Amino acid sequence: MTAKYRTWVEINKEAIAKNYATFRGYINKHVKLMSVVKSNAYGHDIIQFAQEITKLGVDWLGVDSAVEALVLRNKGLQTPILVLGYTLPYKYQEIVQQKIHITISSFSALDSIKEEHFSGNLSGKILAHIKVDTGMGRQGFLFADREKLFHYLEELKDVISVEGLYTHFAAAKNPDGPDETYGQIQEFKKWIELFHSKGYKPLVHASATSGALLFPEARFDMIRVGIGMYGLWPSPEVKVFAEKNNITLYPALSWKTIISEIKYLPQGSRVGYDFTEELKRDSVVAICPIGYWHGYMRSLSSKGFVLVRGTRAKVLGRVSMGMIVIDITDIPKVTTGDEVILIGGTEKNKVSADFVADLAGTINYEIVTCINPRICRIYYPE
Repeated sequence: MTAKYRTWVEINKEAIAKNYATFRGYINKHVKLMSVVKSNAYGHDIIQFAQEITKLGVDWLGVDSAVEALVLRNKGLQTPILVLGYTLPYKYQEIVQQKIHITISSFSALDSIKEEHFSGNLSGKILAHIKVDTGMGRQGFLFADREKLFHYLEELKDVISVEGLYTHFAAAKNPDGPDETYGQIQEFKKWIELFHSKGYKPLVHASATSGALLFPEARFDMIRVGIGMYGLWPSPEVKVFAEKNNITLYPALSWKTIISEIKYLPQGSRVGYDFTEELKRDSVVAICPIGYWHGYMRSLSSKGFVLVRGTRAKVLGRVSMGMIVIDITDIPKVTTGDEVILIGGTEKNKVSADFVADLAGTINYEIVTCINPRICRIYYPE
C-alpha cells in the first residue's frame, strides 16, 4: 500500500462490525438503527462505509444532502435514507422518484413544496420527516407553530406523506447536566402526543450516539448513530460513562503518510514558514508530503505528533499546504519511504483522533471529517 500513495486512510471493517454490534445489542429489538453517514461518513468514505454498514443490517442511513442520498442510490443502495439537512427545491422530483426521505423543518420548505407542486414540477408524494425544535435553536418548528404546521400538512396531504417526527438534543453528551436533555424530551413528547392526536403515526426519533447511551427513555422508534459507529466518543464524559458500563468502541480509521526526505540541520536552524521554530540542538528532520490541504490542520504547527517506527515524532514549525517537517533525531534507522502514522497506532502507542483534536484545540469530529475526500480510503480486510 505504501508504494502506491503518498498519503492514504485505512478503515478497519472488523472495527465497524464491532461498533455496529455494540449499538444493535444496546437497544430493544423494536428500535431501529440509523447509521449517519453524512459528511463523507465522517471522513470514512460515504460509499464504502454505507455499503459496509448495509451488509451488517442497518435499518436506515442518514445523510446531509440530496446529493449524498442520490450518490448512494446510484450505487445501488436501497436502504431507507433520510436527508437530515436542507433540500433544494429543484431536487424534490428526483428525491420522490428515488424514494428518499427528506427533513421538513420550516414553513419556507413547505411553501417551496407547495410551489413546486402547483407549478407542475413535482408529481408524487414527498416522504417527509418533520423536525421540531425542542431547545437546540437550530432546525425545526417551534411548539408555537403547531396550528399553522398542521394547517399546511392538511392542505398538502396529497403531496406530503408524514413518515417521521424527530428532534435533536443540544447537550446529551454531558451526563453531569441532564436537566436540559430531560427538558427537551418532555417538549418532544408534547409533539408526539399532538401528532398522534391528529391521526399521524410517524417514526419517532431523537437520540444520536450520546442520547442513545445516556437516555434510554429517548430511544423511541429509532436511534441515529453518527460518531459512535466510527468508534469515536462524542465527549470524554460519554466515554467515562461507557467504560463504567463496560461499553467499548473501536476506532475504525487510521491515517498514514510516508517520509519523503531526511536531512541534518544544525542547532540554531529555523524551520518552515515565518521561522516560527528554531532548533535547540543538532537535529535530524524528515519531511512528509502532508499538509493542511489534505486536512492536517495548521493549528498543529509546532504542536502535533506523529508516529514513526512506533515512536512519537514532533511536528516542527508551520504545517504547510502540502508538507510537514518532523523531528526524528531520537528515532534510529529511519529511511525514506517509511510509514508515518498521523492518526492511529496500537493501544499502547498511538496518536488517536482525540489526542490530535486536543492538540489542535478542536474535537474529534472535525479531525476526521476534515480529511480530504480525495485521499484514498482502503477498507480491510478484503
